[in-house]
Amino acid sequence: MNFSALTTFSIGLILFILFCLSLTIQLCYYLGSFSKLAYYKKPAFINFSPPASIIICARNEADNLAKFLPSIFEQDYPSYEVVVVNDCSYDHTEDFLKQFALQHSNLKIVTIQEDENYAHGKKIALMLGIKGAKNEHLLLTDADCKPADKYWLKGMMQHFTPDTDIVVGYGAYEKQKGFLNKIIRFDTFMIALQFLSFALKRKTYMGTGRNLAYKKSLFFKLKGFASHYHIESGDDDLFVNEAVNKYNSNVQVNTSNHTISRVKTTLEEWMNQKRRHISTFANYSSSSKVRLMLLTGSQYLFFATFIALLILNVGLFLILFLFLLRLLIQIIIFKKSMAELGERDLLLLSPVIELILLFIYPLITVSNAYIKKNKWK
Repeated sequence: MNFSALTTFSIGLILFILFCLSLTIQLCYYLGSFSKLAYYKKPAFINFSPPASIIICARNEADNLAKFLPSIFEQDYPSYEVVVVNDCSYDHTEDFLKQFALQHSNLKIVTIQEDENYAHGKKIALMLGIKGAKNEHLLLTDADCKPADKYWLKGMMQHFTPDTDIVVGYGAYEKQKGFLNKIIRFDTFMIALQFLSFALKRKTYMGTGRNLAYKKSLFFKLKGFASHYHIESGDDDLFVNEAVNKYNSNVQVNTSNHTISRVKTTLEEWMNQKRRHISTFANYSSSSKVRLMLLTGSQYLFFATFIALLILNVGLFLILFLFLLRLLIQIIIFKKSMAELGERDLLLLSPVIELILLFIYPLITVSNAYIKKNKWK
């Protein structure tokens, strides 16, 4: 064996070892964690309906409120209020809310006036909404969201137990025509697959503000958003990351208890939204960061070593078999998890969209260092 052949063999061996290592890590995540959601057995019905407060922050959301707020008031629930924070709106939000309040006595309006000397983000609006809520059990959503059905509030509240302070739910996006819609919804599904699966393992690390419930006393025990107020985003994931422990969270994944939000319709809008969301990652707990970085790192390493081994023609049939094994397990987990979350139509394109997102995420991460952050909405 000459030196060149020996070098090629050594490189191929190292790449194969890295390929197998990344594959092992990936399978551990899919079989050891994501299977928790895929094979989730719904708990027995709990008849618990405490008085609840739904919190919605709105800035120039007159059109969305007119479309979605009526469904919030159609909830089949014995006692609840809806607190809408009108955050410095200059459209018709104020007029709409005043008229709507005449028809619904359980609507409470909190109004924030514009202050030229003090700029604030969503966290201030949310804090004032929570402060104005009269009930201990809170359910947060957005002005551009609608409940999947009239049992949304009931389903989220039923997952509170004496030890539960936080209930995380799934916030879906509208199904529309076009490939971008599928990219956005698959990305949302993947994020949910991760945080819901880990939550089912008692390792909750985030929730989404489109569908998140917690106790008012917990919020003030942690002094609200004080520890991360300086960060633009994070009113949902950073708060949960700080507030959660092994025993105080629960999960609600029933399709009737989802929320459905308006989806971004251009790539630029979606990437701006993703930039805000990704910016909070550095402030996660160390264990959460390691867990997510290991998942993402193994994903990149898996595809990089696979391509390199194909180019070098090293163990072609073996690596193809292992590649297809991962794909098969992934499809099985995706199929059952997507059924749980009502996203079955994404299955066929999921391998393709996974690769596309592997290219998009580095672009978003790098651009975060150069593009000035936008306002909260």
